[in-house]
Amino acid sequence: MRVNHVGEVCAQALYTAQAHATANPQLRAHFEAAAREESDHLAWTRTRLDELGARPSLLNPLWYAGSFGLGLIAGRLGDAWSLGFVAETEKQVEAHLDSHLGRLPVEDHASRAIVAQMRDDEARHAAEAVDAGAMQLPAPVKAMMTAAAKVMTTTAHYI
Repeated sequence: MRVNHVGEVCAQALYTAQAHATANPQLRAHFEAAAREESDHLAWTRTRLDELGARPSLLNPLWYAGSFGLGLIAGRLGDAWSLGFVAETEKQVEAHLDSHLGRLPVEDHASRAIVAQMRDDEARHAAEAVDAGAMQLPAPVKAMMTAAAKVMTTTAHYI
């Protein structure tokens, strides 16, 4: 659950930065709405961490800062790139959450409900980004995103 919480910290940063970077008022409102929804996920995962007697990642400020920077870069590249970044990020997050559901104990109904709802919301965010004009990111960018996510998830699991 700590890794999922970190993902929501990162989502807050990404959407907030992308909202700041766009000049399109409709897209800004879209990013702000997504950030509010991700706030719910952040609260759910934090509550679940507390219930499990676990702590959040000690590196959350670093995760937030790095993700905010990436969101600004994506936003500065233009709305199509920014939306493409959202679509790919959410696609990768959805796959992570699917994988997590497969590893969670069947009897952990609370965690499973949280992860399943987050997965569904992230899939919707990806679809909305595509519908809004997301460009397909080049394969090397997708690969770098996957590698960065692997570093983050592995590190967040322990620290």
